[in-house]
Amino acid sequence: MNLRYPIPAATTRITITVVNSRFIGTADYTPSVESARAFVASIKAELPDATHHCHAFLIGYGASVTAGLSDAGEPAGTAGRPMLAVLRGADLGDVTVVVTRYFGGTLLGTGGLVRAYGDAARAVLAALPRNEHVTRCPLVAQVSYETYAAARRALEYAGATIDAETFGATVRLSASVPTDAYTQAAAALAEVTAGQAIIE
Repeated sequence: MNLRYPIPAATTRITITVVNSRFIGTADYTPSVESARAFVASIKAELPDATHHCHAFLIGYGASVTAGLSDAGEPAGTAGRPMLAVLRGADLGDVTVVVTRYFGGTLLGTGGLVRAYGDAARAVLAALPRNEHVTRCPLVAQVSYETYAAARRALEYAGATIDAETFGATVRLSASVPTDAYTQAAAALAEVTAGQAIIE
């Protein structure tokens, strides 16, 4: 399981023209197959007069990915497959690319289509800003009022997000911690509380 991997940071769009046909590439972050399908549907709704809306997606990263593609009426293997090949070489996870074609009146042939769809996918991925997916897990700890400020700082230093704080006889901190920093966060809590923190 990949705990950290690059993902799209924002929806990005580019347009290339190949022998009078316009190819509009749009890419976005899609963490599930459902969100990938919804993204494809949103592009179709936004550009309803286009000739084709071909797509490819990768959900997950590395060895554990779910891939999908569609030629959307173009000759089999000329759109979705070259786009998916570009995605597989892009070192990205949780990404969908839709290439929308407005036919310009000149047939490109199968080789021309493969190149055009591949080039449109490459161009939009080159422009795409990137972020990092971080797998997180919960960490809940009880600390004394005396060590509360230091415990909170230790968690934040380990990359944790504090989701809730409950003040009773002790302070109960509910945090979301990067999975690969859990051991570090727990050790830091133990250190700053002299071993008094209770991790639930």
